[in-house]
Amino acid sequence: MEININCDLGEKSKFHSVENDPALLNIVNSANVACGYHAGDDETMRMVIKTSKENGVSIGAHPSFNDPENFGRKRMNLNSSEIKKLIIDQYQILYEIAQEYDEEVSHIKPHGALNNMACEDLELATILANTIYEIDKDIIYLVPTGSKMEMAAKKLNMKIACEIFADRNYEDDGNLVSRSKSNALITDPDIAKKHVLDMVKNQSLNCLSGKKIPCEIDSICIHGDNISSLDTAKLIKQNLTNNNIKLKPLNKMTKFIYS
Repeated sequence: MEININCDLGEKSKFHSVENDPALLNIVNSANVACGYHAGDDETMRMVIKTSKENGVSIGAHPSFNDPENFGRKRMNLNSSEIKKLIIDQYQILYEIAQEYDEEVSHIKPHGALNNMACEDLELATILANTIYEIDKDIIYLVPTGSKMEMAAKKLNMKIACEIFADRNYEDDGNLVSRSKSNALITDPDIAKKHVLDMVKNQSLNCLSGKKIPCEIDSICIHGDNISSLDTAKLIKQNLTNNNIKLKPLNKMTKFIYS
């Protein structure tokens, strides 16, 4: 079995430091790079791309609402042309910097409230899928498994990587427990390690209630802005490897090379 570990990186802001980013890039396989709209800037993008290249980590754009005051976590109602421009502009920012290092932007993963809204809203999910397909029909689209985003992307026959979250709890409908709730996050690396291995082996979401939802799992997201991110990433990687699961960058996974 092949699995990818991805992480949201380059998210320098008043909410988050990037001090752990170089260490995380020694562990993860793919980096979702903040493009300056919710966090990060040209300097952090260059740092993440350069370090990713040194470590054989694939890079992707992590577009968000243009809302640095709320780290892109405040829901906003934009029309389809505004959403399309958000995605294209942020992809282009990262693409141009990546070109300086002869690197490709091989995947896209929406961030924060934009991602959460599209998980629930098929119309928004379709706008995102169409926009990303227009940018590059061969780009890998990293989406939460079982979401409306996955549904919309499959209608376009896109290259889809379905992800689970190592450090987040799930509701019975398959959506993430809201960060406004005290039990949203899994902060104990040992619990996260077991949570991930069980989901990967069974190809199912483990809900907080004990319910299991069958799903496709290609990638595991570890949030770089949690206090225990580094320890969680190390333990998850070690545990997966010990269980004979091959870890690969998204663009090196067999399902995408031969698709």
